[in-house]
Amino acid sequence: MTVVHAGGLARDELPVGGEEEVRMSHQMSGQHGTDGRMAPVLDEIDRNIVELLRADGRISVRKLAEQVNVSRANAYARIERLTASGVITGYHATIDPHRYGYTVSAYLAVKLRQRSWREFTERLADMPEVEHAAMVSGGYDGLLLVRTTDSDALRDVVLDRLQSMPEVMATHTMFILDELHPKH
Repeated sequence: MTVVHAGGLARDELPVGGEEEVRMSHQMSGQHGTDGRMAPVLDEIDRNIVELLRADGRISVRKLAEQVNVSRANAYARIERLTASGVITGYHATIDPHRYGYTVSAYLAVKLRQRSWREFTERLADMPEVEHAAMVSGGYDGLLLVRTTDSDALRDVVLDRLQSMPEVMATHTMFILDELHPKH
């Protein structure tokens, strides 16, 4: 993941992740997020801001404000609130895995010991090849998206690293033959 930083840009041209500090009070709904915190109320402008940032995380606040028809100060405040409340969790570069050198991609379905998800995901944090992990229902407990440079590296991830974890009872590997890349 690459974090985008402002560098030598005029204040009006700072990318959204700039250092501007503008505060806006939180409006809270009655719904809890997955972390137990209350989820913020999002209006149409908030949702438009999020969609614009998903499409281009490097958009300037000036341009973003123009597109959602609010002032720059209002846009900064909304971005700050969306970030502080956990709606926006970061900014990153999206890569083409194949061109980056990850020529082998696979989904790995994983069966785990009872109540071992947290320990398992802590171990996954040390595995850069795991791009995404999700707890799922059905015959398996987890689904991992793994990207490696070649089949030998994938074999190492599956046989030597994953299957040696005490939490892992079984794995099932599904090679990705082709994939639809996100629109954003």
